Amino acid sequence: MRRPRSRPRPWSYERVPVGRSGNVDVVAASELVFVVDEAPEGGYVARALGEAIITEADDLDTLREMVRDAVVCHFDEDERPKVVRLHLVRDELLAV
Repeated sequence: MRRPRSRPRPWSYERVPVGRSGNVDVVAASELVFVVDEAPEGGYVARALGEAIITEADDLDTLREMVRDAVVCHFDEDERPKVVRLHLVRDELLAV
C-alpha cells in the first residue's frame, strides 16, 4: 500500500502507450524542475520545485552531476522522476 502524500507533486504524470493497443499509467513522475541561479560568491545553486533538494557547484557540468546524484539519493527507484529539467535564471543589468 502506498503512503499518502501530504502535498501535490510539482511534476506531471502521463499515460504512455504500450505495444500496439492500450495504455499503462506511469507510476513515477515524468519530470522534476530545478531552478538554477548564479551564486553571489560564484558558481551555481540548484533548487528543486516542490521538493527539499538543494545543491551547488562551481560550474554547470559539475552542477549537472550534483543534481543527478541528489535526485538519486532523494527518491526511491520507483518514485524517481524520469527527466530533470534545469531552468537557468540569470539577472543582467543593462546601462541605458
